[in-house]
Amino acid sequence: MRILVDADACPVNRIVEQVAEEYHLPLIFLCDDNHVLSSRYGDVVTVPSGMDAVDFKIIEIGRKGDIVVTQDYGVAAMVLGKGMFAIHQSGREYTEYNIDSLLMERHMSKKARKSGKHHGKGPSKRTAEDDLRFREELIRLIEKNPLV
Repeated sequence: MRILVDADACPVNRIVEQVAEEYHLPLIFLCDDNHVLSSRYGDVVTVPSGMDAVDFKIIEIGRKGDIVVTQDYGVAAMVLGKGMFAIHQSGREYTEYNIDSLLMERHMSKKARKSGKHHGKGPSKRTAEDDLRFREELIRLIEKNPLV
């Protein structure tokens, strides 16, 4: 098992790095060449910038049993289809039971934004509780995985 992180603008990179090191798991951060990223524990894979370039690289190199950290529901759906695990930066695990409703929610939000009827404020500021919840859920996901 490895942990792959869709690292472009991901607020939990350091938490993932700490947990991966604690569990002695290989860690790969993926970002495009518009971002500068370094890690004292994991590997950093930089791909040429382009529409969904990081997403496609994750799918290309991911293997069954890997854990992927992403906020992109589309990436999560593809990851699940390859037998990988996926977790959102909020700590919510993507599963075969919730991915369809999440994708539908994303679609409906996009339609509302296009119609001009959506006046959302965007995500709330990240808190220490958010970080703790993500850490706990990532550890739970690692420990329930039979490949550890």
